[in-house]
Amino acid sequence: MSKKHIISKEAPPAVGPYSHAVKVDNFLYVSGQGPFNRDGSGVVKGTFTEQVEYTMENLKVILNECGCDFSDVIKVTVFLTDMHLFPEFNNIYKKYFEKDFPSRSCVGVSQLPGGIPVEIEAIAVCKE
Repeated sequence: MSKKHIISKEAPPAVGPYSHAVKVDNFLYVSGQGPFNRDGSGVVKGTFTEQVEYTMENLKVILNECGCDFSDVIKVTVFLTDMHLFPEFNNIYKKYFEKDFPSRSCVGVSQLPGGIPVEIEAIAVCKE
């Protein structure tokens, strides 16, 4: 078994003691991503849609750095602070996962770090 901890210079800096991702053999476990600026300046301001898109782009940066993309993702966990926004979330999500959707859980939570409205973590099976 090979295990590699990934800290991406392209992703927002970690806000705690964790790796952006951990790759075990061909499995990639990506830590929860939110709408944080990649330069470390905090939360991206904007609409819920803009924050979800930025979160998905942060996830994409980490996947790409590890040799994966959204088609390699097999499981996603989504945390939302307002479940009334679930339909809006789905409209954005399906732009990134167009077919052969991964399995997914969506959990309503009272708070997320930094006051963000969404956090997304993923598991992927990488080609390399």
